[in-house]
Amino acid sequence: MDVFVYGTLTEPERVAEVLDSYVFVGPATLDGLRLVEGRYPTLAPGGETAGRLLRTDEVDALDAYEDVDGGLYVRETVPLDAPSEYPDATAVYVGDPDRLDADATWPGSGSFADRVRSVLDERDVRVRLTPRDPV
Repeated sequence: MDVFVYGTLTEPERVAEVLDSYVFVGPATLDGLRLVEGRYPTLAPGGETAGRLLRTDEVDALDAYEDVDGGLYVRETVPLDAPSEYPDATAVYVGDPDRLDADATWPGSGSFADRVRSVLDERDVRVRLTPRDPV
């Protein structure tokens, strides 16, 4: 699975503590969500966020690291703009700003996960691979 990562999971040393098998596919940009700092980094509607595309089969380990079962982060899928040899979509983790003491608001009603999904469905939130500079 491909995952758009930002914050601590862009650091190879941190990823190696969480995953046994992974590869950084390349730099990527998340359009439609901006980085917000809190106890841990998270995302909020609007803007864009620079990060990396990470490929791994160890989704359970990532979910545990992001405390998905405890509701700290939710994992959602967004479209991926990339060449045809890539998947059509990628996962992204979004942290609950209330629990992370981050200055962000997710509009709508319902649970945090419901509000995130609603924003992603209503807006053109997507990840695009960032072209690398020629060497």
